Amino acid sequence: MKLRELMPDLNGATAYLNGKVTKEQLQDKPTLIHFWAVSCHLCKKAMPQVNELRDRFQNELHVVSIHMPRLASDLHIELVKQTAEEHDITQPILVDNDRKITEAFENQYVPSYYLFDAEGKLRHFQAGGTSMTMLENRLMRLLEENKRSE
Repeated sequence: MKLRELMPDLNGATAYLNGKVTKEQLQDKPTLIHFWAVSCHLCKKAMPQVNELRDRFQNELHVVSIHMPRLASDLHIELVKQTAEEHDITQPILVDNDRKITEAFENQYVPSYYLFDAEGKLRHFQAGGTSMTMLENRLMRLLEENKRSE
């Protein structure tokens, strides 16, 4: 995806954990889409920071996690549920075993983070084990911009 492109549809999940969410439900405030996999060590390492953003900005930010399997063992829904519980992932999780959402986002990495504004336009992307500070800084600017436009 390129910056300023609209968020793709979130259709095609093979399962939903913590509630179903659609693109249309996310248009009232900025959204962080977070791709992860149970087999990804960096994903688990970054999860407390994702959860901290989710909790700190719960009234100003939507957070949605997309489970993108990398290995055959990642396809087991019970393992996804267990890992979600162990890492306090309480936001909606779209299990993308058929990789339809992954393809719509043209995503290749876990962890990866897509930050969209309230209009659904991509404003920031980062992937891998890069500093979460960069994501948080971009989020802060986006939230400030969102407050000014209200």
